[in-house]
Amino acid sequence: MPSVVAINISTKKGVAKQSISEANFVENFGIEGDAHGGNWHRQVSLLGQESIDKIKAMGMDDLDSGSFAENITTEGIELYSLPIGTKLAIGETLHEVTQIGKECHQRCAIFHTVGDCVMPREGIFTKVLKAGKVVPGDKIEIL
Repeated sequence: MPSVVAINISTKKGVAKQSISEANFVENFGIEGDAHGGNWHRQVSLLGQESIDKIKAMGMDDLDSGSFAENITTEGIELYSLPIGTKLAIGETLHEVTQIGKECHQRCAIFHTVGDCVMPREGIFTKVLKAGKVVPGDKIEIL
């Protein structure tokens, strides 16, 4: 069963995020206290631990959850194969997949630190349809 490995936030964009023990997700906004929150289509970013492990295998073994600025680090789900519009139940919340990957117009701090960024290829973005709490270990269900 797919699950949440970590929840990560930051106060500014383009930097690695810090893991937190629980997050309050706000409908049509994102995570309370996160720089990416707002009324737009990329409220929450998700990246699989499997994707992070690919970069770790390239010799960057000091990477943690949040190193790629993802809000939710997942396990057991191939995020980038989900069609746009897919609904995900995560903890108490409900999300809709709005974008797969992203274009990086400039090399952010993450790229310069890590030397590669898997987020543009394998990360996804969601919009929060139903508010609630999410904690590491919560299950992720594809609806």
